[in-house]
Amino acid sequence: MTPPPRVRFRERTSRLISSRFPTVGVFDDIADTEEDLRAAFELEDLTNTRLAATERLGRIPGGEAPRGGPGATLVMAAFLYTSEEGGRFSDHRLGAWYAATEIETALAETIHHHERRLRASAAGFPARIQMRELVARLDDEFLDIRGQQAVRGELYRPDDYSASQAFASALRWPFAADAEAGVVYDSVRRVGGVNVCVWKPLSVPLPVEQGDHYEYIWAADGELTIMKLTSVTL
Repeated sequence: MTPPPRVRFRERTSRLISSRFPTVGVFDDIADTEEDLRAAFELEDLTNTRLAATERLGRIPGGEAPRGGPGATLVMAAFLYTSEEGGRFSDHRLGAWYAATEIETALAETIHHHERRLRASAAGFPARIQMRELVARLDDEFLDIRGQQAVRGELYRPDDYSASQAFASALRWPFAADAEAGVVYDSVRRVGGVNVCVWKPLSVPLPVEQGDHYEYIWAADGELTIMKLTSVTL
């Protein structure tokens, strides 16, 4: 199959992560260089039995991690703290920076995954989860598979990521010989939404800015209410 085209992607993007309100960037004030940032994550990994951050950190070549500054730890966390199952375009070896060009799409994507996990648990509801928006202004060349569901439908399967992970593994930085920085694609969770998966940490420019906070509130019957906790103009 012909490789997808590249596109210059210049967009304000929103990424939502689980959080608490208000938040504090633990390492932002002490990790001023790439070396400091790497050391901070290695230190944290010594006391965190859930994660294998040091192993993944070794897969990011020297000079290819953020050089410190506002949001640097948030960028690195996206690559180092990933599940064994991975995501649509990333696997257990190394995470990625997933974001959307619209906050509505970011909400739909994260709600889908949280709700699926909660429904799989007998004690899932009621539940409350706080999220915070991370704003990054991307400007790089990425692969573009938007509008290609007819020819690349396997990459858009709702819950089976085997084909999309194989696609990414053959193309993504830093594993492929001719490595790509990321991929732009249509949202599976929201019609008309656009997502981006950034495979290279330095393709997420600093500063990463703090956006709004949200709280997802599920009632005992699973009905969802979304509450905005703060409003920030960026």
